[in-house]
Amino acid sequence: MVDTDVLIVGAGPVGLTAAAELRRQGVTCRIIDRLPARLPYAKAVGVQPRTLEVWDRMGMVRAALEAAVPLRGQLTYADGVEQARFEMRLPPEVPYGFAALPQYDTERIIEEHLARFGTGIERGTELLGFTQDEDGVVSRIVTASGAREEVRSRFLVGCDGAHSSVRKGLGLTFEGGAFPEEYMLADVEVDWNLPEGYGVRSMHHGADGRIDDALVCVPLPGERRYRMSMLVPPELSTKAENAAPGETAHGLEGGRAPRLEHIQAVVDRLSPEPANASAMRWSSVFRISHRLVDRYSVGRVFVAGDAAHIHPPTGAQGMNTGIQDACNLAWKLAIVLDGGAHPRLLDSYDAERRPVGEEVVGRTVRHATAGGVQTATDDRTTVMLREAQLLVAYPDGPLTATNGAGPTDADCPGPGDRAPDCRGLTTSLAMTPLRLYDLLRDRGHVLVLHADSADALTACRDTAATADRLTGGTLPAFLVAAGDSDAAQAVHVPVGANGRHLPVFRDEAGEFARLYGVKGAMAFLIRPDGYLAARLTGLAAAETEPALTDALGRVFRL
Repeated sequence: MVDTDVLIVGAGPVGLTAAAELRRQGVTCRIIDRLPARLPYAKAVGVQPRTLEVWDRMGMVRAALEAAVPLRGQLTYADGVEQARFEMRLPPEVPYGFAALPQYDTERIIEEHLARFGTGIERGTELLGFTQDEDGVVSRIVTASGAREEVRSRFLVGCDGAHSSVRKGLGLTFEGGAFPEEYMLADVEVDWNLPEGYGVRSMHHGADGRIDDALVCVPLPGERRYRMSMLVPPELSTKAENAAPGETAHGLEGGRAPRLEHIQAVVDRLSPEPANASAMRWSSVFRISHRLVDRYSVGRVFVAGDAAHIHPPTGAQGMNTGIQDACNLAWKLAIVLDGGAHPRLLDSYDAERRPVGEEVVGRTVRHATAGGVQTATDDRTTVMLREAQLLVAYPDGPLTATNGAGPTDADCPGPGDRAPDCRGLTTSLAMTPLRLYDLLRDRGHVLVLHADSADALTACRDTAATADRLTGGTLPAFLVAAGDSDAAQAVHVPVGANGRHLPVFRDEAGEFARLYGVKGAMAFLIRPDGYLAARLTGLAAAETEPALTDALGRVFRL
C-alpha cells in the first residue's frame, strides 16, 4: 500500500518547485516542512533568467513577473571612489532578465500555484528517519499535533537545506569548508538617491590592501528597499556558538539579531552618499560554508538544493541551482512513475546535476574571494550568460543523443544545450506573433521540426510519423516553416492514417532559423526542462529512425 508517489521533505523554493513539476505531470506527492509557517525573511532574493524560463515552461512565471523587480546592474565603490558601473545586460533574444524577489514571495507564488492542483504543505511536520527497499521508501514523521506516522512512498526527495536530515540519513559525505567571516543581513529602506534597480557594493581596504569593511545591497520590491549584508561587529559575533561536530555552519544563526543602529553604523561608513536606514523588517547574523555531497541519490532517495550543495551567495546562484535540480529530477520521476522510462533514467539526475553543483560551488568561492562577479576574466556577455545560468548544458550527459546531429555552428545550440526562445512565429489563427516558448509551455518532451521546401516538408512529415509510431502517439510535435518557402503555405500536415496532424507555424521573422542554425529538413527533441535531447539534420528515412530511436530510447522504454 503506497500513501503517495513522492514524499518531499522541505517546503522552500526547491521542494515546492519539485512538487509543482510533479503535479503538473500528474504525479501525487506530499510536502512536509518542520516549520509551522513560511519564514518572513528575504533570504535568497536573486531570480535568474533561466529560473524564469523554467517557471514559464511550468506555467507559473506570470505571478513572479508581477511581484519581482528588475536587477539592472551593480554600482561598485572602493574606498569611497566609484568604479566602473556593471550593467547586467543579456542578448535581446533572451526572454527574461535578472530579477529580485524575496524568498517568502517566491515560496508564496509556488505554493499558490500548487493549490490549483489541490496540493498543500504539511506544516510543523518533521522527518524522523526512513528506510527503503526495492519497491519504495517508508518514512517516519511526527506531525504538528505530535502524532507519529509512517508514510509509504515510491520515492523520497530531500529538499531540506544545509542541515538536511535526508542527506544525513543516506550517510552522504558533505565535504568542503567554512568562511571565517560572519555577516549581518537586514531588510531595510534607505533614503539615498542612487538609481533604481542597481545593487550596491561598497568596500574599504585596510593598510595591507585587503578588504576590511563591506556593504552589499540588493534592491527589493518597494520604495528604496534593499536586502543589505555586511560584516558583523564584535558584539554580535556568534563564533562562540559554532556548529557542533558534524554540523554545517551555514545560513542564519540564532544569536543576537542586529538592531537598526548596527546597520546604520555601516551605512554611515560605506554608503556612497549620506543616507538613513529605516523600516527594518528583519535582521540576522549568518555564516557561509561551501560543501558538496558525494552523490545526489541512493536508491529511491534523492537530495536537491542546499541539501546537496552550499556555497557563497555571490551571483545569487544557490536557490536557482536548486530549483533546476528539482525540475531535472521531477520530470524524470514522473516518467518513471508512469511506467514508460528507460530503466536507468534516474541515474542521469546525478550525472547531469552534480557537475553543475560542483562548478557553481567552485565559481562562487572564487568570486567571493576575489570580490564579486565583476572580477571574472571572461568577456562581459559570457559572464552574464553564465550568471544567468543560460550556459548550463549536458553535452556529454547520458540523455544527450549526438547521432544525426551533423555539424553545429558555435552560435547555435547542439545536443545537450539549452533550447533558446525565439519570436515571430505566426499561424493563420493567431493574430499576433507567438514565441517558441508559448508552444512549449506546459508540455513534456516535444519534437520541433523545421522545413524550408516542399521536399523538406515531406521529410518532416515522415519523421513525425516515425516518432508517432515509436511513442504510441504520445509525443507532441509541430513544424516551423521558413516564412518565404512553399512549406509555409501548409496549415496542418497529416501524419499517418490515424487522423493525427502536424501543426505548422511560420518563421516570419527568421529568428528560429538564425538562432537554431537550420537548413532543410531538421528536427529538435526538446526536454521538459528546456534542453535539446537531440538535433537531427537531413531527416533521410534510413538515418533518421535509428537516430530518433536512440534519442527517445535514452529516456523512454520503446
